[in-house]
Amino acid sequence: MIWLTQHIEFPRPETASEEGVIALGGDLSEERLILAYKNGIFPWYSEGEPIVWYCPPERMILFPEELKISKSMQQILRKMNLC
Repeated sequence: MIWLTQHIEFPRPETASEEGVIALGGDLSEERLILAYKNGIFPWYSEGEPIVWYCPPERMILFPEELKISKSMQQILRKMNLC
């Protein structure tokens, strides 16, 4: 497992574990997050724990214009003033 340092870089995605874990540690700086997201890498953060960085072999792409929101979800969103 790779422990990240202050240097902003990630290992190659093909080095990720079977579960998709690619690295531990580092920080959540804007620069690191942008680099991570551009490379399909995502942080999992829990206070007091090291950051776990994931690079899953398969990812979902959501196209907002194709999203279908059910009527019941629309009602919930309206009640929460989100729609």
